[in-house]
Amino acid sequence: MNALIFAAGKGERMRPLTERTPKPLLRAVGKPLIVWHIEKLAALGVRDIVINTSWLGEQFEPALGDGSRWNLLLQYSYEVREPLDTGCGMLKAIDILDHAPFLAVNGDIWTDFDFANLPREPQELAHLVLVDNPPQHPRGDFALDEDGQLHSDREPRLTFSGIGVYRAALLEDWKSVIGDAIGADQTPPRFKIAPLLFAAMERGLIHGEHHCGRWTDVGTPERLAALDATLL
Repeated sequence: MNALIFAAGKGERMRPLTERTPKPLLRAVGKPLIVWHIEKLAALGVRDIVINTSWLGEQFEPALGDGSRWNLLLQYSYEVREPLDTGCGMLKAIDILDHAPFLAVNGDIWTDFDFANLPREPQELAHLVLVDNPPQHPRGDFALDEDGQLHSDREPRLTFSGIGVYRAALLEDWKSVIGDAIGADQTPPRFKIAPLLFAAMERGLIHGEHHCGRWTDVGTPERLAALDATLL
């Protein structure tokens, strides 16, 4: 399995820490958030990881190198100074990922979820990991039924963890799904992955699971400090 780590965001809620350091390179217990992911992916046997970068993207390669220290290959998908958002970020990385099923994870989360529990490829178009709704996101994102299918229009909802396994086919017809959304007609385009997931859910093509362990969206300095304290 190949992997994609989303690391392009500006981390605006994390300022002033992200004025000079991209959020995934901020440290928890002395280790960059993104390195926690790389180590887990390496232990899983992943040998090719693409990191999509934008804001302060020039800092990633000097900090992480080519991946040889983890016995894998790190490749960098540089977008533009303004991030292209999750959908286009994934679309731009597809060629590097050889259009094969891939694991994707947000670079600014921390979790004890075991990536080895993920399927090597999704049953349909994607397999997403959901978590209990955190205080900052009480409404959640998707509902998970007893058959493991995800729905955008049911209750109760859980929160998308930022961890999933995808097929490149999810993005094949992105223009017809995105339509005239702002950014879709730009060069390069800019669009979120959520509308594509919603459309696929309506067709019963997205499955998932509920992780009941630890998970943190490290979105503010306070949450980073709390995570650092709990990991000591």
